[in-house]
Amino acid sequence: MKIGCPTEIKPQEFRVGVTPSAAQEAAAHGHTVLIQTGAGSGAGFEDADYIAAGARIVDTADEIFATADMIVKVKEPQKGERKMLQEGQILFTYLHLAPDPAQTHDLIASGATCIAYETVTDSNGGLPLLAPMSEVAGKLAPQVGAWTLQKANGGRGVLMGGVPGVGPTQVAVIGGGVVGTHAARVAAGMGAEVTVLDRSLARMRYLDDAFGPSFRTRYASKSNIQEMIALADMVVGAVLVPGAAAPKLVRRADLKHMKTGAALVDVAIDQGGCFETSRATTHEDPIYDVDGILHYCVANMPGAVARTSTIALGNATMPFMLALADKGWKQACIDDPHLLAGLNVHAGQLTYAAVGNALGIDVTDAQSVLQAA
Repeated sequence: MKIGCPTEIKPQEFRVGVTPSAAQEAAAHGHTVLIQTGAGSGAGFEDADYIAAGARIVDTADEIFATADMIVKVKEPQKGERKMLQEGQILFTYLHLAPDPAQTHDLIASGATCIAYETVTDSNGGLPLLAPMSEVAGKLAPQVGAWTLQKANGGRGVLMGGVPGVGPTQVAVIGGGVVGTHAARVAAGMGAEVTVLDRSLARMRYLDDAFGPSFRTRYASKSNIQEMIALADMVVGAVLVPGAAAPKLVRRADLKHMKTGAALVDVAIDQGGCFETSRATTHEDPIYDVDGILHYCVANMPGAVARTSTIALGNATMPFMLALADKGWKQACIDDPHLLAGLNVHAGQLTYAAVGNALGIDVTDAQSVLQAA
């Protein structure tokens, strides 16, 4: 199979879909790996590294999309890239379709088979291809939130850990999953007073057992969320409904109860965001103000630490990429129902129910598509 990896073109996206290590593995399996020139430079991988791994360097994304059987990326295909997709081609990348009707309709029209990293599952009920980037984004959230809180950026001008005689920053983390746990750990490590809100009693027990007094937990009822955001200097939105649009847990009307200059960091922005006032921003212009509350809503946060993120993502995606290349998408999905859970679009059909529910599009069950293919 020909595996193609184009340079990411989303603003300030420095990650790359295929590492030299993954290229070497694929070449060892007998596959041809096409890497667009410069695709890995933002993550510290040069063309020479890919050539040494057995890959071929090509000049343009057009050539990759025209000749590859499978396209492996990091971010969802941008408008120009979607026009280059071909019927029968495999697209393996993050998609985040639920808040993105334009992309969804374009992928359906392309006739391609589109497998989303974020909905591939594992035997423990986890999301193994989302988890590495959730870990990175979670650890970044207090870091970027602390920067947002600096007075020069319009924030409250508070220091995360405080100093003797001055109390620390108050941080509320909504969601106690992978993102929330890592955000809470880092924020607490920076000296902040942290509260994690979640609806799962089992998850809160786990957090309490694992981290003890490092941070507190509270049940994520509407009244508790409103109480905690009013006390907080920073609120991290870390709620995930796999494949679906994120629920809006903080409304615009709630902002008037918050401290002026407080920071909202919406890590769920890829899925539409969990604050009503969230809209996607970029690393070039990451912050905006609504009613005196600063919003940090960068849709590709892990791209800021591109080398760490690329290696972590590559470690997770490589076995699935090799399975798709070795067996073809159909047999790979027959052999692995967890990979089948990643199938979002195939041959003009939407196959992921949560996306259909969010966008009002008819869905064909993935298992039915597999049987008919």
